[in-house]
Amino acid sequence: MRGKRAKAYRKLMHQYHVNFNFREPYQVLLDSAILQDAARYKIDLIGRLAKMLDGEVKPMITTCDMRHLYGAEPKDERLILQAKGYERRRCNHQDLDEPLSSLECLSDVVDPKSSLTNKHRYVVASQDPRVRAHMRKIAGVPLIYISKSVVILEPMGTATEKLREREEKAKFKAGLKGRRSANVPNVGQKRKRDEDDDTTHDQGGGSIAEQSTGNARPRKIRKGPKAPNPLSMKKAKKAPQDEPKKARRTEDEASHIPPADSEPSNPGGEPAKRKRKRKHKPKADGGGTEAQTEGDAASP
Repeated sequence: MRGKRAKAYRKLMHQYHVNFNFREPYQVLLDSAILQDAARYKIDLIGRLAKMLDGEVKPMITTCDMRHLYGAEPKDERLILQAKGYERRRCNHQDLDEPLSSLECLSDVVDPKSSLTNKHRYVVASQDPRVRAHMRKIAGVPLIYISKSVVILEPMGTATEKLREREEKAKFKAGLKGRRSANVPNVGQKRKRDEDDDTTHDQGGGSIAEQSTGNARPRKIRKGPKAPNPLSMKKAKKAPQDEPKKARRTEDEASHIPPADSEPSNPGGEPAKRKRKRKHKPKADGGGTEAQTEGDAASP
């Protein structure tokens, strides 16, 4: 049960954070009645308030409530000494012969101009039901009281709930307007952008007038048909260069070698002498060959 209650209190204080800008340390106005009940139940009131509000607490007491402690019967000196350690909130009622009631004094401190707003963001801790009933009419006032030795944080009052709902609706409408303006472009701006695209651009991609003023915009890239990927294209095969060179060499050599039957040309212009071939005689058997050689030698 304590865990659920603490979670509800944290959520409630988060609403005060978001909608009413409450910040630490929380300024807690204590009246004399809640201090007396806390002393009677032996409650560490400041420690309980810090746990309940989930943050640092600055306890405050008005001059009128301090005078109520001095005039209480029986007089509790320990309680007075404890209250002196809290921050004194001047209510400008110290010159009066009799102190004002907690209702009048706290109402004057929280809402001095009767505008039903908690300008200084006070948290009111009071045991007087009339004080809490009046504070519920002021928007953004957290209320605390003690019930059977249990410190309780009241839920938001009617005025606080209405103001919170009104602010949330205003924020929601402002968010929708911002989204619409962001999604729907301005017609005038669109026409102006088209006209700027039609103007001449230099190499930097902006118009001459824009570059002179230093407000050059990046050039708009227009989409179109793309060239094929050069890596995917098949390259043409080149013919090997060694074969034609060999063919040319053979042709040249054939053209320079003369035929066997042709006569060699004489550079002097005279016809060259024909070369005679030697005819080999058949060899004879025995001495016939020797007689023939002798006869040939004897003949002139």
